[in-house]
Amino acid sequence: MPARIQIPSRAKRGEIIEIRVLIQHAMETGYRRDDSGRAILRNVINTVWCRYNGDEVFRAELSPGTAANPYLQFCAVADVSGELEIAWVDDANERGSQRASIVVTE
Repeated sequence: MPARIQIPSRAKRGEIIEIRVLIQHAMETGYRRDDSGRAILRNVINTVWCRYNGDEVFRAELSPGTAANPYLQFCAVADVSGELEIAWVDDANERGSQRASIVVTE
């Protein structure tokens, strides 16, 4: 399950940065059927979180009503240079994560 993260590559200390994430995931609700008429099992991303240098700065609980390939946008305060990690888990207990780095200047 790949994802794309968009963050500024540089920010000033204390600046509020916008973080945008697009996760590739089918987000099956369990209501659709395949070509043979069998129900497709529900499998949606249920939790997404973001850690900034290991500290959690964002968490979201998603629902079956969330569209395929969910897009999330949120903000965080740039404190120090480091790494942001976006991670998620779905109903099948499949986990994914993606990382991006930011340089913080005075």
